[in-house]
Amino acid sequence: MHQPHEPTPASRAAPRTAPQTAPQAASQAAPHGASRSAGGARILVVDDDPTVAEVVSGYLVRAGYGVDRAGDGPDALARAAAHWPDLVVLDLMLPGMDGLEVCRRLRDRGPVPVIMLTARGDEDDRIMGLEVGADDYVTKPFSPRELVLRVESVLRRTRPAVAARPLSAAGLTVDPAARRATKQGTELALTLREFDLLSFLLRHPGRAFAREDLMREVWGWDFGDLSTVTVHVRRLRGKVEDDPARPRLIQTVWGVGYRFDPTGDAPRPTGDALGPAGGALLPITRENAPVPTADDDGREEEADHA
Repeated sequence: MHQPHEPTPASRAAPRTAPQTAPQAASQAAPHGASRSAGGARILVVDDDPTVAEVVSGYLVRAGYGVDRAGDGPDALARAAAHWPDLVVLDLMLPGMDGLEVCRRLRDRGPVPVIMLTARGDEDDRIMGLEVGADDYVTKPFSPRELVLRVESVLRRTRPAVAARPLSAAGLTVDPAARRATKQGTELALTLREFDLLSFLLRHPGRAFAREDLMREVWGWDFGDLSTVTVHVRRLRGKVEDDPARPRLIQTVWGVGYRFDPTGDAPRPTGDALGPAGGALLPITRENAPVPTADDDGREEEADHA
């Protein structure tokens, strides 16, 4: 029997392939427009495939959420403006205005968690989705129960941590209760996952974490594409580092992962970290990025200095 907390095995599928699900879910789906459940958060489902939209909406309604549906980008933006959602489930491939542009425009209007639906195999699109601020993504075909669990996980992390105290280090301050972060007194525009990642690093200064550890502790998942962590580290560096190309606070620990150093004392690169003739390491770009290599434990490690 399929376990809800595990991803459903999937084969390659076209972008418009419907999720793997029980047929009766579609008949219980919410009608096009808004539906409310008592005490449930409002979820905006954006997908131009009626079957996918109905199935996703049906599972979310059955889980106790209120659901609003949109079939394209302009409709999604209009519905979000009329009733700001607690979370958006957003298909990447939409007619006219794609999901990336919808995500950008939503972010311009205000903070809102976004889970993006992407076609399996479109890794570049998934990375672009994370780059524009998506908090999570699910690849098609998918298990609707897995999607509901992801929605619950993301929403759970948006709730204020009443007992948590503010954290401060290296000019950075994080207030978990207010979901507010500042650098030298200036508020930072962080996405949900960026905020959680910064909070976690500030709680564990000087300790190195593998990407698997960060996926588990910050995202709450024991599985997933580790490039998600890499992208979020790069985005976070762009907001907290004085020179993101030469990070001093969120440092790469070669063969391990990442470490937050509140002193900002970046060690001099040695060994393989040195550039030609022992020179300084050049910032990695898309053009000169190294191919993944295996570390001492035989795991695939993506070198990240962007």
